Amino acid sequence: MVKVTLVKSTNGEIASVKATVAALGLKKIRQSKTLEENACNLGQIAKVAHLVKVEKV
Repeated sequence: MVKVTLVKSTNGEIASVKATVAALGLKKIRQSKTLEENACNLGQIAKVAHLVKVEKV
């Protein structure tokens, strides 16, 4: 399991990055979600790594 926290705004990002953040379930800054550590989620996290903080749970 990984805990993903949105630490930076999506303002000014391209639409696919905004959609990826939304698909991870993040809407507001400092909002966190705990996700399974599978290939799909890790790929999404890698795409938006400059906007999120990731911690192992």
